[in-house]
Amino acid sequence: MKNVKFYALILLLTAAVSCKKNDGSSIKIKGNVSNDEAADMVAASMSSNFNGVAGVSGDVTVSAQAFVNLHMACGSTRTDSVSRSHSGDQVSYNYKLKYSYTLNCNSNNVPDNLSSNLAYSGSYDGPRISSTNSGSSSFTVGGLAGDVANFSVAGEYKRDGSFKSKVDTTNTGSSHTNINVQSLVVTKLGHKIVSGAATFTITGNVPKKGDFAFSGSIVFNGDGTAKLTVNGAIYIVNLETGEKTKA
Repeated sequence: MKNVKFYALILLLTAAVSCKKNDGSSIKIKGNVSNDEAADMVAASMSSNFNGVAGVSGDVTVSAQAFVNLHMACGSTRTDSVSRSHSGDQVSYNYKLKYSYTLNCNSNNVPDNLSSNLAYSGSYDGPRISSTNSGSSSFTVGGLAGDVANFSVAGEYKRDGSFKSKVDTTNTGSSHTNINVQSLVVTKLGHKIVSGAATFTITGNVPKKGDFAFSGSIVFNGDGTAKLTVNGAIYIVNLETGEKTKA
């Protein structure tokens, strides 16, 4: 009987310790970044204000037009350094970019496409989120022939860095964003995005909360916005400002 009472007491103490541990964990670990916060980070990686895909696609198509206009020889390479900064009430950013370009021709020595590689670093501060980051892109620009109405852009864009949510200030951590652009149509006049599609993944970690991972798709609407789908939730993103609204 004494042994039975002893084991019962051990079980009660174990349960009490377990409850305290679970309660403490539920206080410290309140979940991870929300769907909306993940959308904020992806939207920033899309927008021109935050050195996202929209801004980079503008840069590479401007350079493609320059290669054509200057009648650069097949295999010509060029490097270009760009600095961009802005300080405002709602949005601030500061970026340094280093591009390299190569003009590729077809078997008839006619310009076929421009390959570009970018390395960049900088930071941005927006209404909902701030980040210090660095990354790269590898894009190929097609449609160089004069009788083709628009450029086509395909490739990969990457961003790594730290972030701080202004919606939930406990969400401060690291993130990695990868955007795979399958097709992006950009006008030769004005370098505006007409249409396109991409997929993305975003992963990261918030100390004391753990890892997070999201994935989804992007459809470029042709009106300065894109439809961003994050784990089934749909947002409309302004490609210049990075602002998003839930659809």
